[in-house]
Amino acid sequence: MILPPYAELLGLTLEPGDEAPVFVMPFGDDVLGRPGFLHGGAIGGLLEMAAVGALKQALGAEDAQIKPINITVDYMRGGRDKPTRARGTVTRLGTRVANVEAIAWQDEPDRPIAAARINYLIVR
Repeated sequence: MILPPYAELLGLTLEPGDEAPVFVMPFGDDVLGRPGFLHGGAIGGLLEMAAVGALKQALGAEDAQIKPINITVDYMRGGRDKPTRARGTVTRLGTRVANVEAIAWQDEPDRPIAAARINYLIVR
């Protein structure tokens, strides 16, 4: 998968996943918010990239453009000075609209630091 420029700006790398790729964002000055914590915008960007990755994997080789309709992010705890991972899950894939959820975590996927719900328009 080719990462967009924003993903490269965040320093994202990919780990293979069974259902969807796992995106990894290292902690550094580029994603720093208040001292010792991740910036909320960087977390939101990581979640969006994970959602897009899951949707593209679900669409497979199909040539379709995806456009975000809306996004809701829930911040559950502060992201600390360590790598952060995120994975998306396609909850509904229709002919024109897709619903995707994404979670971001640092230690365990069962203890997310943030979650997002994103609706995408699919233009085929």
